Amino acid sequence: MAETYRKDQIAQLILGKLQRNFGRTAEQATTRHMCKACAMVLRDIMNANNIATDRLVQLGQQRQVHYLSMEFLMGRSLEKNAFNLGVLKPMKEAIRFLGFDPGEVFEAEPDAGLGNGGLGRLAACYLEAMTTLEIPATGYSICYELGIFKQKIVDGQQVELADNWLDVGDSWLISKPDEVEEIKFGGHIVDHWEGNVNRPEHVGYTSVLAVPRDMVIAGYNTEHTNVLRLWDAKSPTPVDMSLYSSGEYLKAVEQQAMAEVIAKVLYPDDNHYEGKSLRLRQQYFFVSATIQSITRKHRAQYGTLRNFHQKHVIQINDTHPALVVPELMRILLDEEGYDWDEAWSIVRQTVAYTNHTVLAEALERWPQDLFATLLPRIWDIVREIARRYQEELENHFGQGDGRVARMAIIWDGEVRMANLCIAACYAVNGVSALHSEILKHDVFADAYRLEPDKFKNVTNGIDHRRWLAEANPRLHALVCECLGDEGYLLHADKLRELEKFADDASVLERLGKIKAENKAEFAKYIETESGILLNTDAMFDVQVKRLHEYKRQLLNVLHIIYLYLHMKEDPHFDFQPRVFLFGAKAAPGYAVAKRIISLINSVATTVNNDPACKDRLQVAFLENYRVSLAEKLMPASELSEQISLAGKEASGTGNMKFMMNGALTIGTLDGANVEMHEQVGDDNIFIFGLTARGVSKLRETGYYASDYYMNDPDLKWIMKLLNDGFADGQNYNDLVRRLISGDGCPADEYMLLADFESYKVAHQRVSETYRDAKKWNRMSLINIARSNVFSADRSVRDYADIIWDLPYRK
Repeated sequence: MAETYRKDQIAQLILGKLQRNFGRTAEQATTRHMCKACAMVLRDIMNANNIATDRLVQLGQQRQVHYLSMEFLMGRSLEKNAFNLGVLKPMKEAIRFLGFDPGEVFEAEPDAGLGNGGLGRLAACYLEAMTTLEIPATGYSICYELGIFKQKIVDGQQVELADNWLDVGDSWLISKPDEVEEIKFGGHIVDHWEGNVNRPEHVGYTSVLAVPRDMVIAGYNTEHTNVLRLWDAKSPTPVDMSLYSSGEYLKAVEQQAMAEVIAKVLYPDDNHYEGKSLRLRQQYFFVSATIQSITRKHRAQYGTLRNFHQKHVIQINDTHPALVVPELMRILLDEEGYDWDEAWSIVRQTVAYTNHTVLAEALERWPQDLFATLLPRIWDIVREIARRYQEELENHFGQGDGRVARMAIIWDGEVRMANLCIAACYAVNGVSALHSEILKHDVFADAYRLEPDKFKNVTNGIDHRRWLAEANPRLHALVCECLGDEGYLLHADKLRELEKFADDASVLERLGKIKAENKAEFAKYIETESGILLNTDAMFDVQVKRLHEYKRQLLNVLHIIYLYLHMKEDPHFDFQPRVFLFGAKAAPGYAVAKRIISLINSVATTVNNDPACKDRLQVAFLENYRVSLAEKLMPASELSEQISLAGKEASGTGNMKFMMNGALTIGTLDGANVEMHEQVGDDNIFIFGLTARGVSKLRETGYYASDYYMNDPDLKWIMKLLNDGFADGQNYNDLVRRLISGDGCPADEYMLLADFESYKVAHQRVSETYRDAKKWNRMSLINIARSNVFSADRSVRDYADIIWDLPYRK
């Protein structure tokens, strides 16, 4: 355990940081200064631990995990690190002693702009869990200056603003300019043959320097630390002063701008050539820097890379880091001089791949010409990998077989990154039981037949220390009281012991009271932030996640419109009062997703200003959904909407956070909902809709959305309002066409209309259940108790046992 600190010691450390870094006393400091000073104090503590950890790992020659992800959605770190280091209480006391409010100081920290959704949040949870379990690990990504974007809702529509999180967030980062790596783009390859050995020379390229900025990660109740290495992009070319002096200012700094744009934003829009080029540059930039760094350090310690696979496992989080395969090959072939077979053997024993999607459009493919132009040596290597793999496929399946075309790495002018991962990685895992089965029997069915032992499953998990203990201190206190101590923080399985209180009236009553207090607290926050007054006497029904059609926020909206129309027609319509809360960011180039956000706000304007809905029906779109907002919302939520079309969501982690905070789930049998359903049973979850198999059968026989529309008066009624328009003057006949006739795409591609009736009936069950507070609270307690299996600690242990072959803290 980390060294303990008293309030006065922490106060003195903070004062020292204020004086040395900002030239301020406590009386002169702002809340922002105090936030940064506190971060620097914790950073010093973690740095000392990190030096000790590095020494132990090196001396022990321990095997290490390298977790590569384009996203690490870290959220805020100040309170989290203080909690994990065991200094949260004295730090709060010290902040008060110095004349500041701890809550305001913690709120002054922006969310780190390093991610967008579940993929990045999962990576953050895993990095914390690996550290807590004392697994030597490093995360790698890009030090995005502006992250994804800050969402603003203007006249009901999403507007994207820059999110300059580094102003305060850089307090956590330690630059390591002595460990800079050079990344080469463009140019061409000149082959130099020495007998049968080729010594390729890369000429005419453009260089970008990758400068590491390290964020130390603290584990809970341990001195072990890990690091998140974020690569910043810089130009090696200084400003051309001759151009500057002659007045050509923009041209003088052009090289710098071209380099630094790589680290400006997460996921540039790739609907055009320039966007695709920048995204491919980003991926190679961080992968090349990472592999160069790992191999350089390994070579310095062991003098060879021949044992590289014995000391390192590289886990790639989705296909974004897939270029790790040819980049590691490049170093082994060109710099180490190994022959192809030896190099390929090392790669095949080092790299493992986590798949996060079954959506065809999300399985990355790069135009061959762009790939070859931007990364000429990598293109040569990928082309050879593809040739050898295709030869292997033809030998196994026969020439001309359609399976060869499906599995090929290069085909029809494209480079298929998922297929590259399948060919090269020693393990391929899905992230929920259902998802892994779909990968084996559908998405990668041919590869599964070829190498069945390669395919694994590791169901996702969440950081229960952050999402229960820190986010929901009232519930944490009740859990500790029932269990007798805080042991569940290291051993989430202990949560299961809560079940013995399932019929304890006093515990259930307290659970209900905690939810009511959390709702009141969240409502106060929203009123302060946005001026919206939430009805805390109504059920909080919540859907927060990335906006994508398959996640079916639109299905939720159709049901709200159904409720609204029936309430207008019949004032005595039997309906449990609801506050429907949405939070989501839509990709800037995703027009349909942005239209759905506009629709939600149109419905909110109409419903919230109609006297017929007062105290019964309310809709709110929560602007700029992010980790810190989720931490306030999850404890207050009562119903969790997990309503994606079955077979489309890989896992989900928001569903687990809601469950752990006592919200009940209304959902399809999709992703990890399947395993949640297995854990809690039919009586403690509200399942509706088609199964994955049912969706497949319906597609095979023919899905006709117009039939559902024509045969359901409620759907006709809803579509009429969408066509006619809402109180803000907006109509959505484009979305109606998209659902009923397709409007240039398959009609109702995600089968909202097919599931609408089942969804409506499930909501009726929700209303009936909610009226029985004791029953609802009992179901809530069962969900909390059985959420134990969805801890990130369990997930990481599974990775360590099944894929990484690594020991961990018990």
